[in-house]
Amino acid sequence: MPERTVTLALTGASGLAYGLRLLECLLAQGAHVRLLVSQAAHVVAAQELQLTLPARPAELDAWLRNRYPGHSGSLSVYGREDWFAPVASGSGASESMVVCPCSMGTLAAIAQGLSDNLIERAADVAIKEGRKLILVPRETPFSALHLENMLKLSRLGAVILAANPGFYHHPQRIEDLIDFIVARILDQLGMQNELVPRWGEAQ
Repeated sequence: MPERTVTLALTGASGLAYGLRLLECLLAQGAHVRLLVSQAAHVVAAQELQLTLPARPAELDAWLRNRYPGHSGSLSVYGREDWFAPVASGSGASESMVVCPCSMGTLAAIAQGLSDNLIERAADVAIKEGRKLILVPRETPFSALHLENMLKLSRLGAVILAANPGFYHHPQRIEDLIDFIVARILDQLGMQNELVPRWGEAQ
């Protein structure tokens, strides 16, 4: 069976831990992940997780392979203006794309079709090609403008999966809350997971 291809974009919203955990799970399930990282995401990584992400794609690729060794999936990291990346064209688009976390700036740019960087262009391609696009906003409260952009994208077929973890699984650690959201994303991608008990299952 060929690898599943998933484009994963990490942007500058709070909650980068969601995106990194999702990357780990996708690689563990054998997916080919095409990773895009915004400049602001590097700032969030340092502030929230005390992680210094390498700026150059090749160095970030090596850093992540060292962080997540032994998985069956594969990883390709692209720069913010790498217009020759497969995800920049409908002929090379991934099966699905996830922006996690999704900043309000990125969400607005996608809603308007700006395509000023590779993340925005890849999302634009996903929409025009009818591919699965999952946006994971982490913001509160939402302004009317935020909600209008989300409604517009939802009507275009995007999945708006806000980073609002549930508590019915009785989380004991921050990691349990992170896994709740990651499990919902994997569900949307059609990928099996047992990260958290499902509603009605024994705890």
